[in-house]
Amino acid sequence: MPKMKTNSGAKKRFTFTGSGKIKRKHAFKSHILTKKTTKQKRNLTYAGLVSPADEANVKMLLVK
Repeated sequence: MPKMKTNSGAKKRFTFTGSGKIKRKHAFKSHILTKKTTKQKRNLTYAGLVSPADEANVKMLLVK
């Protein structure tokens, strides 16, 4: 049986932290930025963590 492949889209979007949590980027930061406030754009810059409810699904895509 062949090896399972890691999901290519997930591989580009998520990274693991040292403690095993999953880091992600915020959405809504790529285009149509003129109507968003400076504060909103600044807060979207920083990375976030995947919520515990979604961690199992993301790990399934990443760890094959």
